[in-house]
Amino acid sequence: MLIFLETERLLLRQFDSDDADLLVELDGDPRVMRYITGGAPTSRDEVEGEYLPAFLGYYERFPGYGFWAAVEKTTNDFLGWFHYRPAPGDPLDQPELGYRLRCAAWGKGYATEGSRALIAKGFAEFDVQRVVASTMAVNTASRRVMEKSGMRLVRSFTADWPVSIPGDEHGDVEYAISRREWEQTGPA
Repeated sequence: MLIFLETERLLLRQFDSDDADLLVELDGDPRVMRYITGGAPTSRDEVEGEYLPAFLGYYERFPGYGFWAAVEKTTNDFLGWFHYRPAPGDPLDQPELGYRLRCAAWGKGYATEGSRALIAKGFAEFDVQRVVASTMAVNTASRRVMEKSGMRLVRSFTADWPVSIPGDEHGDVEYAISRREWEQTGPA
C-alpha cells in the first residue's frame, strides 16, 4: 500500500487493481450518488473498465496528482476517495479537489480533514497556484466542506450534465483558493 498523505485520522493511499469491490460498493449507494447521477449506481463494468484504470493512470503521468483511497487509520476501513488533479483542459498548476465518501463517514469531518491536507500538500510540496472545487448549488454539505477547507465561492454556473438530477435547475458553484490566499491565511 503506497501512502500519499497521512492526517490525524486518515491515510490517503494509491488505489490498486484489487480495489474494484470497494468502488462498486461506494458508487452503489444511491445516497452517495445523489448529486452525481441522481442516485444511479456505477456498474462494475464501468468501475473495472474505465474508472479504476483512469485512477491508476494518474500515478504514472502526474506526480502529486490523482485519486486517493481514504482509509480510517485506527480501523483500516475504506471511507471513500479524494481526487486532486487538474480537470481536463485546465493548467497543471490548478488542480481540482473532489471527494466521495461512504454515508457512514459523513458528518465526521473526514472530507474537510482530507481536503485541507491535500490543499496544503499541493501548495507546500508541488507548484500548485490555485485549487478549485465545484458542486451542485443545492449540495450544501459539500459546499460547507469547501468553505471549511479555506476555499471561497468564486462563481455560479450551469453545467451541461448528461443526466438531469433533482436540484440541477439551481445550477452549480465553484470554490477556489489561490496560493497567495493560502499563504496569507495559513492552512485552514
